[in-house]
Amino acid sequence: MNGPMPLSVRSCAHTSAITARSNIRLPGKSSTPIVRMAEKYRIAPLLPLPSTRPAGETRLMTTALLLIDVQQGFDDAAFWGPRNNPDAEANIQALLEAWQARRDPVVLVHHDSIKPDSPLRPGQPGNDFKPELADARPDLVFGKKVNSAFLGDVDLHAWFTKKNITSFVLAGIQTNFCCETTARMGGNLGYDVTFALDATFTFDLQAPDGTTVTADELTKTTATNLQGGSFATVKNTKQILS
Repeated sequence: MNGPMPLSVRSCAHTSAITARSNIRLPGKSSTPIVRMAEKYRIAPLLPLPSTRPAGETRLMTTALLLIDVQQGFDDAAFWGPRNNPDAEANIQALLEAWQARRDPVVLVHHDSIKPDSPLRPGQPGNDFKPELADARPDLVFGKKVNSAFLGDVDLHAWFTKKNITSFVLAGIQTNFCCETTARMGGNLGYDVTFALDATFTFDLQAPDGTTVTADELTKTTATNLQGGSFATVKNTKQILS
């Protein structure tokens, strides 16, 4: 790929350009649930790459910015209900501007819902990115139909591996669904994941007993799960940019 890809190019173009799935296999028998999961989805946990630098030379690591589902369809309050964190979009934009100023990799993912009543269905305005991404110059854009960005239209794990990217900062929508799922899977695959909590938001959700769990409560639970389970390091935007 020669240079950053224009934002107007959508997932079908990227899918045709990057369609090869990873055929990496771990040697020997699968001995852990993580390895068995990786084999099921034809991906492999991240393995250390052999160094090509002289002994004693510091290896510079590139951290990607992974923005999940920052789409206009999430503005439909009648469909989603009450949300939290009104500063999320501004924080997402701040991260994007910082990454682009450093010319570090930026990946945009959009959710192409297959549900007939979803505001995120392809072919309607809700599927488009929010205005905060208008000036984005992403290195990769693709769609997905499930929660994890690692199971989308492009093999993100293979792309990261090819680019020698072993860490990423994650932000986007929704905190406790696609963002948390992608962070968990990234941690399982061996990536150093930083979860930009204040650059995400979510919505109130009904619990099985009929009570309402607020968006703030769900966000706190996500942060606790990710850091407590060693899937990711949870930080705010100011900490990440300092």
